[in-house]
Amino acid sequence: MKRPRLLLADDHMIVLEGMTRLLQAEYELLPPVSDGQMLVEAALRTMPDVIVTDVSMPILNGIEALRQLRKKGLTSKVVFLSMHVDMEFAAEAFSAGASGYVIKQSASEELRRAIKEVLRNRTYITPRVSLDQQSILNSLTPSVLTAREREVLQLVAEGRTINGIASILRVAGRTLGFHKTNIMDKLNLRTTADLTQDAVRHGLIAV
Repeated sequence: MKRPRLLLADDHMIVLEGMTRLLQAEYELLPPVSDGQMLVEAALRTMPDVIVTDVSMPILNGIEALRQLRKKGLTSKVVFLSMHVDMEFAAEAFSAGASGYVIKQSASEELRRAIKEVLRNRTYITPRVSLDQQSILNSLTPSVLTAREREVLQLVAEGRTINGIASILRVAGRTLGFHKTNIMDKLNLRTTADLTQDAVRHGLIAV
């Protein structure tokens, strides 16, 4: 019987190694990736059955990567493996198109169960998220930022230079300045430090 194909994404090698040991006996594991941009490219190239990804990753966080993949038509099941127990992060994950949400601290107990559930076309949410599934799904609200503004927000918060961001996103520096101004206005922020704190609070970057 053909084993389901899994793509793992996390920027911490120890986490990837742990997931590999946990899952390699039951699944065909594709070469892992360590940032959101690599995740988008690898997922579109390999078309895995299930993606297991962190929320907070460099360049492009897991939730934004999933939004891009869904926009491009990828139908792979996605399980988020996150350090965040807040309902807000789970809500964002399911809004982006996830099927599962597991907390890293309980991954060894729950991850295999979550993968089996999503392969059966079911949804899995860790019991450690305080609200029930329906409460999470009912809480979904659209972001005030556009997809490109969310990308710029993360990259600025990571401390990247304008030239570095322009290279990653393939846009002009003047365009980036326009996006940054819009982000500041929409979020009522005044400084880059405020912007970074907001990105950390919303799980776009890890601390």
